[in-house]
Amino acid sequence: MTSKWKPDSWQNKSASQIPTYVDKKKTNIVKNKILSYPPLILAHEIKSLKKQLKKVCNRKAFIIHGGDCAESFSELTLNTIQNNFTLLLQMSLILGLVHKKPIVQIGRIAGQFAKPRSSEFEILNNKSLYSYRGDIINKYKFDKNSRKPDPLRMEKAYFHSAATLNLLRALSEKSTFPKKQLSIFDQNFLKFNLEHELIIKKIHYIFEYLNVNKNKFCKLGKFYISHEALLLPYEEAMLKLDDSNVEDYYDSSAHLLWIGERTRDINGAHVEFMRGISNPIAIKCSSKILPEELVKLIDVLNPKNETGRLIVITRFGYNKIEEFLPNLIRKIEQIEGRNVIWCCDPMHGNTFTASNGYKTRNFIQVLSEAKRFFEIHKNEGSYAGGIHLEMTGKHVTECIGGKMNISEKNLKTDCYKTLCDPRFNSYQALEFVLQLIDQSSY
Repeated sequence: MTSKWKPDSWQNKSASQIPTYVDKKKTNIVKNKILSYPPLILAHEIKSLKKQLKKVCNRKAFIIHGGDCAESFSELTLNTIQNNFTLLLQMSLILGLVHKKPIVQIGRIAGQFAKPRSSEFEILNNKSLYSYRGDIINKYKFDKNSRKPDPLRMEKAYFHSAATLNLLRALSEKSTFPKKQLSIFDQNFLKFNLEHELIIKKIHYIFEYLNVNKNKFCKLGKFYISHEALLLPYEEAMLKLDDSNVEDYYDSSAHLLWIGERTRDINGAHVEFMRGISNPIAIKCSSKILPEELVKLIDVLNPKNETGRLIVITRFGYNKIEEFLPNLIRKIEQIEGRNVIWCCDPMHGNTFTASNGYKTRNFIQVLSEAKRFFEIHKNEGSYAGGIHLEMTGKHVTECIGGKMNISEKNLKTDCYKTLCDPRFNSYQALEFVLQLIDQSSY
């Protein structure tokens, strides 16, 4: 029998990827301060997302989930936030207009400050220091003081998230689509995507019509935020009781939270924390998970088999998805009858180190995994419900390939700026979506 859940019951479980704070007193002071602050997200907003996800579960909507690998405190700027928001909006517009289906927009933003790492320590020039784990935990600069986990950074993360949300809410409440949000479909982009010129022109025409006629459909859809629930002391401090149901806790740091590949231990702290919150949640799964293991995990996190509660984000790699995804689908849906939303993360399974030492991803491999995701779901009679990407509105060169023909030598330029994993730039992200619009699975 599962033990009774409490906000701090995760502390009785084994916890990975969580730093050890030396000053326990300072850590508790910070947690209590955050606990006293207003919620970033309200319960009714979380319930709104759950309703949208129920539509996805019933094959009536589709998810675009994307944003930065790791947000930085130093990039809390109007341009950074607006460009990332605009890019995700543009991608959803293409999919929504072409397929005539509502698109649920979820950003990896306003809280994606913690990152899991494969090693606790980083070695550079024969010097070993704690790995950079995201701005909420330590600093990127490679020196002893910067890399020391600092609980005060949790409070900074709260205020950076609040400031970002303030702008996102203003952007998402605009009643029309300004022309600036179509500006990325410029001559340079068309030069690389000539076969899609008619589609892009059609999108321009539709938006001109909507803006001129003030049609009700020109209003932006709701925009939701998400991040990996990695730093549990912070997530616990963000818990609030739902006023309409005093037995339900929700994590007010985001609408949607997910458990990563490294923290999905069914007996671990992260699963224990996530099973007790009322937010919709996601699990990231690779080829390392067995179908039977995933069923057990689903039953712990969604014991009532509720629609719209749970997303399974698969991340196999283009050369493994054919081997592993069909078995998961058959076990979860056809044999066990569990209600989940299937979402594809084609980025993480296709990361490799280039010859010059930079981590990168190949556009064609990422696209290949995504296309196979749709094809497999079509063959299995299941629903491909979403795409999850690491991307940025900046014109970075971090992933190779695409019609911009970015090569490994381009990774050395000043445009390799990621703090952790490589991201698609704005052109690559839009090209990726345009390459998917012929998929008939969703």
